Amino acid sequence: MKYTHKKSTYVAIIILICAVVILAMLSLFTGSSNMPVADAIRALFGNGTPSQNRIIWNIRIPRIIAAIVAGSGLSISGLIMQTDLNNSMASPSTLGVSNAAVFGANLSIIAFAGGFLNTGNNINSYTTGINPYATSLVAFIFSAISILLILGLCRLRSLQPGIVVLAGISIGSIWTAATTILQFYATDVGISAAIIWNFGDLGRATYKTDLIMFVVVITCFIAFIIMSWYFNALLSGDAVARSLGINVELLRFVSMFLASVITAVCVSFLGIIGFVGIICPHVTKKVLGYDHRMSIPVSALTGSLLLLAADTLSRSLGNGSALPVGAITSLLGAPFFLAIIFSKKGSFK
Repeated sequence: MKYTHKKSTYVAIIILICAVVILAMLSLFTGSSNMPVADAIRALFGNGTPSQNRIIWNIRIPRIIAAIVAGSGLSISGLIMQTDLNNSMASPSTLGVSNAAVFGANLSIIAFAGGFLNTGNNINSYTTGINPYATSLVAFIFSAISILLILGLCRLRSLQPGIVVLAGISIGSIWTAATTILQFYATDVGISAAIIWNFGDLGRATYKTDLIMFVVVITCFIAFIIMSWYFNALLSGDAVARSLGINVELLRFVSMFLASVITAVCVSFLGIIGFVGIICPHVTKKVLGYDHRMSIPVSALTGSLLLLAADTLSRSLGNGSALPVGAITSLLGAPFFLAIIFSKKGSFK
């Protein structure tokens, strides 16, 4: 098992922190509004026009915070799931959490939010009646139901990694089928709004949603740091971990649940943002090794860096409107995913 000297890891952490800060500042001055840098600086100190102040403080800063928090959370989730399941392909979507969130959001938008069952194709009725927090809440509730259902079923088989993966794929397929059926009976406006929600978009972030995500991510982050020694032991196999007095099944249950909660919260507010949980943990382990005392904080920083870069790129290419950041991460992640497959010569372990 590869471990890297702590000194070099600390240097890497400092470099990553500086990179996140620099990229956050660059992202602050980049956007589809094409605001000059001088005007953006004035608006940052509240000296710009009302419109410029609003763009900086109500749009760009909340989405930068969301990129940092959600990127770190999704990356940590992927790292923990890969360790728990001993599977390099594991990611926050392994348990079908994202699929459940999509179904919950679609149910809220199509059947409840904006009253589509009553308003039909009246877009004005939709925009005046929709409650985005209700949509996020329903998405989170269904994600939580999916998590508990899968982990509950897997407890019957001692929470073996292979069983978790298969259960996640199966339950995720059910949520996807239910979403398809729901969309089939939706009105034109309802299905349009539902599909738009599915796009991973940091533009819907607010200070309130950022705070909720931050509390969840930082709480789980601290818990994972406390359990980092147990994760290191788990890398040597279940038998070794048990010989050290670790309750392997309980460790998997708790850590998988926490990792899934992070994913559920981020997806419910921002939509689907794929591949962050695959790319960043792999880069971290490849460069700095498997010691979770170091790989957890480094994965968090690389996740923030990746999502910040993707969001900055999406706003630079939007030509007047920002592209969905989920599309950018997928474009980056798909080739990376293929590279992992071929580098392993077809092995998915």
